[in-house]
Amino acid sequence: MKKTILSIATVAMLFLGTELSQAQVKLPPASSTTTIIQGLGIKNIILSYQRPSTKGRKIFGELVPYNEVWRTGANNIPTITFDEEVTIEGNAVPAGTYGIFTIPNPTEWTVILSKNPKQWGAYQYKKEDDFLRFKVKPQKLANKVETFTITFDDVTTNSTHVSLAWENTEVGFAIKTDQSKEIMASIDEAMQGEKKPYFQAAQFYFNNNLDIKKAADWVKLADEGNTGAPHIKYWKSRILAKAGDKAEAKKAAQEGIEIATKAKNGEYIKLNTEALKAVK
Repeated sequence: MKKTILSIATVAMLFLGTELSQAQVKLPPASSTTTIIQGLGIKNIILSYQRPSTKGRKIFGELVPYNEVWRTGANNIPTITFDEEVTIEGNAVPAGTYGIFTIPNPTEWTVILSKNPKQWGAYQYKKEDDFLRFKVKPQKLANKVETFTITFDDVTTNSTHVSLAWENTEVGFAIKTDQSKEIMASIDEAMQGEKKPYFQAAQFYFNNNLDIKKAADWVKLADEGNTGAPHIKYWKSRILAKAGDKAEAKKAAQEGIEIATKAKNGEYIKLNTEALKAVK
């Protein structure tokens, strides 16, 4: 009986030992992963990269040598995906996913877009995989950036600026896109439907310096369909002022102030007041 109990206990201990040996140890990575989905007009840019920290080390010129291809972060190289063709520093880049390498230098960096985005480090870097190379000037930062950071700054409907910052150095480049034809085509198509996007179409034409007369016609139709909306009055005032109809622009702003005041909408009291001042 004792032998049987001992045998069962031994088997149980062996089984437990096997289970423990197969358990996965969970430890935090030395460099965290960040993925950013940045809207650009009606499309997206997706960026994924690894973020090492300085941890008291001297980075550029020591940990990251000058004049050598750098993985631009840690572990896997950053990947950037475009939903459509863009231009980077004036160079056309088709839709797709690219890897990012850089060659740091005290006075000038080289940024590389690679056709091979699936790479760990720069150990297998091949120049023949380059899709694009361009030069950028580094800027010295007054405040230290402890953790390597890539950001999308100065985002508009058709452009953004990508900044790479670490330690006391920052470099960046411009990404632009032209979606006007695609958007205008979608507006024309939507105008054939039952619910016509007069307001959104007028805003787009105004903001992108397109046919202001068409924008004025549309914002008037939008106002007819929703006369009690202070935000439509505000945009009507701005668009009509740009179209040269200051009398109607003034009237729209005054109506917007009255509506917003009754609704206790401070934001559009302020905005319509500013629009009214602009046409006086």
